[in-house]
Amino acid sequence: MLQSFTNTSQPQEGAARLQKLRNLLTQRGYDGLLVPRADAHQGEYVGPHDERLAYVSGFTGSAGFLIILPQIAGVFIDGRYRTQVKTQVDLSVFTPVEWPETDAGTWIITHLAQGRIAFDPWLHTPDEIEKLTRSFEGRDITLRPTENLVDLIWQDQPKRSCSPAFVQPNHLAGETMDEKKAHIGQTLQGRGADLVVLTLPDSLCWLLNLRGGDVARNPILHGFALLWADGYLDLFVDSNKIGEDVAAHLGPKTRLLLPNKLTDTLEKLGAYKVMIDPSTAPMACLSALQKGGAHILRDDDPCRLPKACKNPIEIDATKQAHLRDGAAVCAFLHWLDNQPENAGLTEIDIVKQLEEYRTATNHLHDLSFDTICGAGPNGAIMHYRVTQDNNRTLRWGEPLLVDSGGQYHDGTTDITRTIAMGPQLPEVCDIYTRVLKGLIALSRIRFPYGVAGCHLDVLARAPLWMAGQDFDHGTGHGVGVFLSVHEGPQRISRLSDVPLNEGMILSNEPGYYRPGSFGIRLENLIVVTKAPTISCSDAHRKQLSFETLTLVPFDRRMIVRALMSADEISWLDIYHSAVHEKIAPLLEAKARAWLVDATRPL
Repeated sequence: MLQSFTNTSQPQEGAARLQKLRNLLTQRGYDGLLVPRADAHQGEYVGPHDERLAYVSGFTGSAGFLIILPQIAGVFIDGRYRTQVKTQVDLSVFTPVEWPETDAGTWIITHLAQGRIAFDPWLHTPDEIEKLTRSFEGRDITLRPTENLVDLIWQDQPKRSCSPAFVQPNHLAGETMDEKKAHIGQTLQGRGADLVVLTLPDSLCWLLNLRGGDVARNPILHGFALLWADGYLDLFVDSNKIGEDVAAHLGPKTRLLLPNKLTDTLEKLGAYKVMIDPSTAPMACLSALQKGGAHILRDDDPCRLPKACKNPIEIDATKQAHLRDGAAVCAFLHWLDNQPENAGLTEIDIVKQLEEYRTATNHLHDLSFDTICGAGPNGAIMHYRVTQDNNRTLRWGEPLLVDSGGQYHDGTTDITRTIAMGPQLPEVCDIYTRVLKGLIALSRIRFPYGVAGCHLDVLARAPLWMAGQDFDHGTGHGVGVFLSVHEGPQRISRLSDVPLNEGMILSNEPGYYRPGSFGIRLENLIVVTKAPTISCSDAHRKQLSFETLTLVPFDRRMIVRALMSADEISWLDIYHSAVHEKIAPLLEAKARAWLVDATRPL
């Protein structure tokens, strides 16, 4: 559970490893190679065995990919990692490429007139490969599936995880495994499918009411499944992960097979109508179905939307997790506020102390991700991870950004607070207030059914836009219940057209980042609910709204009251009153006294 502060990035090895891959490509008659940050399950987080992008380039961010060509090797990163990548890769041999602004296909055409580009079909989806293939139409450039070439040069590659699976009890899941399978079975029948190929770990865990430990910080089980419309299931998983209790839970309608049997099984489905999600399944699965002559139905993973729309029992459970977590964070903030100016605290000290408070709840299963603790300029690195090499001492007058969360059996939390370490510059407080205004705007909004995250994203940005400012990440991501802290398909982002529905949990996290100076981010988790009835005489549409789950005060010392509207001040005062009412009984006396001051009306 304890967070490691070892620097796993090895940029000094990048040039040699890149040359080995280029030599291997030449030997095999290839002119390029795709190296994604992905495993066969296409999750955002991968285990040590699948950290191929980091092994080759040194870049350890949670999103990105590498394209190796004869004369250039491009590391594609989005706005969250453009500062980080420059510190982690050897810039003499790797070229950072701004993505998605720069399209991969266009970039390849610019740097390669003709050639064959190798890729591992287990690490790319059909949508990815087909889009890239279309960009090469009319050109002598082709994509060729092959075994994983990085694995061939990675001599000390870690073994795959073999953590045991365990059951998520029905009183926390809210629905039994059989109820979920019956529901998905009806969906399959309605779409004319005999079965569906399931490859996403969180879909599998949600459907089967199982959890695992195959990826750090995410209680997921790696495996594949074929769910038949009649409720029978073929589960392809390492047998060492399935104990007697899990086998009994899965019952007689589940057949256990080893993962290496998946391809052969898919090739034998020629008589069936098989649903597969081309945006999440490996290309290798689609190819096996095509080889066997199956009738393929391309459609979304039928588990993703039901999983995203939490049932009332899950929502009640996750509220308990947020109460517990809120008390731990408030106890930490009280401790931090009582540290003297000359305490000499470092970012690592902060991370350790916060983890101790969460551990003291006696309910913490794990962190939900490695804590992001950025003091001063490190706060401007959006997904900064402190190590022994970059550990910074907190300085008076600098803001401190702390983004953290916990995995509890009844819920997953994710909270960011930016904290004033002593008096702050007026400009910093001004920006902090604009970020807070964006969070409040999104928290207060009512909206009709059918509205998607792309329609609401502007609310969190508008106060910053009015000052010519912005941030280069989405405003919100989906969150699971004792599952992945980043969960699809719902998001609050300009890129998301998925309608928001009751029960979806999302983050609300606007920010501002000035490289080399400071970063500010504020984050609460919110859940979509039916909007309260309003007394307008002409109200004629049912609406949705957000209920805030996170219960931790914002730093009043950084709020410029003059920039806040009366409605914003009212929302903040009501929120702080709720924080005090619900969290104070869970704190010790000195922390309760601190909370009284931290939540007093603005």
